[in-house]
Amino acid sequence: MKHSLIMRSVTISSFIIAGLLNGCSSVGPDYETPASLVESEWLTYKNQQLAETPPLEIKWWESTFNDSTLNNLVEIALSDNLSLRSAGLRVLQARQKLAIAIGNQYPQTQALQGNAQSGADFPASASQQYNAGFNLSWEADIWGRFQRQIESASADLDYSVADYDGVMISLVSDVAQNYLEIRTTQKRLELFRKNLKLQEESLRITEAKYKAGDVSGLDSEQAKTLLFNTRATISSLEPTLQQLKNSLAILLGKPPHDISELLKNNQGLPLFKDDIALGMPQNLLRRRPDIRSAEKQLASQSAQIGYAITELYPHFSIGGVIGTNTGNQGSYLFREDYSNWNTLVSFDWNIFNYGRLKSNIRLQDALFQQLLEDYRETVLEAQGEVENSVVAFLASKEQVVDYTQAVISSTNAARLSQMQYRDGLVNFNTVISILQTLASQQDTLAQTEGNAATDLVTLYKALGGGWEIRGTQLPDTLLPQSTFDEMLKRTDFWEGNLPQ
Repeated sequence: MKHSLIMRSVTISSFIIAGLLNGCSSVGPDYETPASLVESEWLTYKNQQLAETPPLEIKWWESTFNDSTLNNLVEIALSDNLSLRSAGLRVLQARQKLAIAIGNQYPQTQALQGNAQSGADFPASASQQYNAGFNLSWEADIWGRFQRQIESASADLDYSVADYDGVMISLVSDVAQNYLEIRTTQKRLELFRKNLKLQEESLRITEAKYKAGDVSGLDSEQAKTLLFNTRATISSLEPTLQQLKNSLAILLGKPPHDISELLKNNQGLPLFKDDIALGMPQNLLRRRPDIRSAEKQLASQSAQIGYAITELYPHFSIGGVIGTNTGNQGSYLFREDYSNWNTLVSFDWNIFNYGRLKSNIRLQDALFQQLLEDYRETVLEAQGEVENSVVAFLASKEQVVDYTQAVISSTNAARLSQMQYRDGLVNFNTVISILQTLASQQDTLAQTEGNAATDLVTLYKALGGGWEIRGTQLPDTLLPQSTFDEMLKRTDFWEGNLPQ
């Protein structure tokens, strides 16, 4: 009889479970990638230096500048930069949150329980009570409540990966720009030191002519003024150079220190290719990490709307308890005669909280709409950044051509003026003016060449390429072993669960 009741209860529970599972469906809106306002072509694509195809090279810093020192610095930064490691750890966190969301599909309560009680009721004898049991409870995902959580967590993982890619692109760009600024500053210092020698020679000539009585002391004082101003400029650039090196050291994951060894192979400001592959504007949607991140945040929030809607419906749970208890005869605790069990189906329905629950649905939808507008704004800004970067780069290139001619003319003028001054054909005011112009023109050219190079880096950053170097590897698998060792030392719960 007892066996028959057990089988009947199990059969009824099985039918209930099957019915609940067959009724499972996800309520709320299903996410669809939003349409974006994207131009069909770039405004300046017809320029001879620009092309819509082929697509952007992955390691653009190598193919564009062909500088072994820069390549080495980028490799060190990708390995040791702390901000990039932090972004990788955020991916690891998102992966754990996804695992938790997946785990919520399974029985939510699984517990072993037991207790022993003893007491006395005088004048009766002492008594003991023992019991042990196992209970299990599972909320069936009828309305897709847990599925929406998984959907949201999965999108969160995707946008954490996109954020990592964004940090990587920014890191490579910052290293490249910092390196180019160092080389530009070094070139400026070199030019000022060469001009200093020219100015020292002019001072020597004026002093010799003054001693010979050919000119007044005014020429000598003018020469000294120019010379000391140049020395002051050099003194101002030297700390700037060290500050740039300190910034580069931090990008490399090192404390500020002398990194001259890494920069010793100084071949000057690297030359770069003029032809640039922009790709199509539509490529930005899948290439730029900030756009992908914004889109995945949108997908995550869409799932939150569905999750909020499930709160309007009843939550059905299936559970059961298997246990045993006995009195003073503790040795009979696990005998069949002292065992008990039961199964149950229950539901929980917040029917008196509909106002609050509906307000939460509206809140989640408003958040989605905000993220949608943010996504659209990100797409527009991305296109604007590319267009602005193209304009800045092309303008810098044109300026380099003109300033180069100006420097050539200033150099010739300086040489001729000094020769004519020795022969008494021109006064020293002419020499001073030309030497000042030469120093200024050379410095302007050096800065403009540096600007053209950094503008090109800004353009490549705006195009969003470079993160593809990680291939199919998730960012948390790229964390160094030293990071994993620290985590394992703190807790052994990572054993066998760290990314490979």
